[in-house]
Amino acid sequence: MIRPPLRAAIVPVTPIQQNCTLIWCTATMQAAVVDPGGDLPRILEAVAQAGVTVEKILLTHGHIDHAGEAKPLADQLGVPIEGPHEADRFWLARLADDGRSWGITGVPFEPDRWLVEGDTVTIGDLSLDVYETPGHTLGHVIFHHAPSDFAQVGDVLFQGSVGRTDLPGGDHAQLVRSITGKLWPLGDVTFIPGHGAVSTFARERQHNPFVSDAALA
Repeated sequence: MIRPPLRAAIVPVTPIQQNCTLIWCTATMQAAVVDPGGDLPRILEAVAQAGVTVEKILLTHGHIDHAGEAKPLADQLGVPIEGPHEADRFWLARLADDGRSWGITGVPFEPDRWLVEGDTVTIGDLSLDVYETPGHTLGHVIFHHAPSDFAQVGDVLFQGSVGRTDLPGGDHAQLVRSITGKLWPLGDVTFIPGHGAVSTFARERQHNPFVSDAALA
């Protein structure tokens, strides 16, 4: 049996049930935690269960349920934070205020590395491409591992839905452009969204009531 180069485990966190994801390189067992919004003991338990070593934290965007406890986790593990795009600085600066509103811990910070389109992030021997996908937030990014036909898309696209655009910096038309212009060209990719079930771009392109080819025709 051939071992896949990339593995991922979803760890739902916060009362909003956000899909924090542990992604690791099977060759090196080095890992990244994507979008640690909260519930750090649950995340650390998943890390221990997978038997991996976390080398960094990756963020798709700056909303509280995705980034609230990124800084405490980074400090605890002694690892850097990469992402999102700098246009989400606004959200990262107000994490404490948003945390109080939602009853979630929120610790403001600035990442060690802002990301832009064309960047790559590494996890062990893996290299993931970064795409800018504004619409849900101005600075939203996604991570794509082409050899695995896998993507982590945050709150851009969901099974049967799309990201909300009623918060500051949201723009529905821009979100649709991000999905059709950045995601669909990647092909039939399996993706983990920020909430809900795993799906594929092909399935959403055919059936999603907001962005299917038929819906946009």
